[in-house]
Amino acid sequence: MKVQVCIIGGGPSGLLLSQLLHLQGIDTVILEKSSREHVLARIRAGVLEHGFARLMREAQCGERMDREGEIHNGFHIAHDGVLDHVDLHKYSGGNSVLVYGQTEITRDLYEARDRLGGKVVHEAEDVTPHDIDSEKPFVTYRTAGATVRVDCDYVVGADGFHGVSRKSIPKHKLTEYERVYPFGWLGVLSRTRPVSSELIYVKHERGFALCSMRSQVLSRYYIQVPLTDKPADWPDEAFWVELKRRLPTEVAGRLITGPSIEKSIAPLRSFVAEPMRYGRLFLAGDAAHIVPPTGARGLNTAASDVYYLYHALLDHYKKGDDRGLDDYSARALARVWKAQRFSWWMTMLLHRFPDRLSYDDRLQQTDMAYLFSSEAALRSLAENYVGLPF
Repeated sequence: MKVQVCIIGGGPSGLLLSQLLHLQGIDTVILEKSSREHVLARIRAGVLEHGFARLMREAQCGERMDREGEIHNGFHIAHDGVLDHVDLHKYSGGNSVLVYGQTEITRDLYEARDRLGGKVVHEAEDVTPHDIDSEKPFVTYRTAGATVRVDCDYVVGADGFHGVSRKSIPKHKLTEYERVYPFGWLGVLSRTRPVSSELIYVKHERGFALCSMRSQVLSRYYIQVPLTDKPADWPDEAFWVELKRRLPTEVAGRLITGPSIEKSIAPLRSFVAEPMRYGRLFLAGDAAHIVPPTGARGLNTAASDVYYLYHALLDHYKKGDDRGLDDYSARALARVWKAQRFSWWMTMLLHRFPDRLSYDDRLQQTDMAYLFSSEAALRSLAENYVGLPF
């Protein structure tokens, strides 16, 4: 097989890049180790920056998103017995976010690739990039007992934190930065009406909580738990009781509970690998960086990688201009680190750390008090939350 760009990873990043390139006449193939059903079964967040939404529309995948997505002009932070509102529209210059589940984004992208006859190989085993530091890279994979070779101009690694792409770069060529947080998020998906029309982030002495949603009839709730906990330790009744303890009284009183249809615990990690290019291999999304979900930057930061890489490849093939490819890593990392800072700050502001000092508690209280006493602080929060420019 011969293509211009071989993309490893069939999640939203790889699918979006493939769709955008296809519309410009650039030939791609996606190699995904799992089945399509497995990919679509992943439950992920769905708070989209306005820039991500624009990319989906440019990829001709935004019709259902615009029809079913929930536009949010703000969110709430519950703390110290009060429920404060962050007006994103006011403090970000008229911008907002769109709440639309990542599973639905992935479904829309798969359907778009089907419409255009895009090449997506599922259950591709032993995917391996070769000669990525040469002018003629190629990728091999196994399917039905046979080995298939894909010759290409460039390889894009969009295969997540545990994927093969980053591991294909010599260790002495990478610098990795990491922080692992001493807690996780227990998330429950329920077929119930959301408790609020906007997200509620909760800072509480018992630990963080979040009231989110997927639609007007599908809610997603989280509570901070120790890393030693397992989903089986939390039957539904125990989860709802603990969530209500952390919510303001008026919010807890209107919470609608019901059977969980999905329950999982996600550890929190901050991670960056530099650079995001080695030879003709480019990393994108979780293959290069991870953020805690607190600031809703994960998928959105992957989208900015796709934006930079899409335009760089477009300039290469349409204009013979390689400046975008040469600058990709530096440009992507500049925005990645800003997302890292914001996610770290939101995590530090809202969570209860097991090894905290009384000094840390007072700083956290002061940071929260400053946030809601300063329009400059609220502007900074809002512009980061709706998404910095690509």
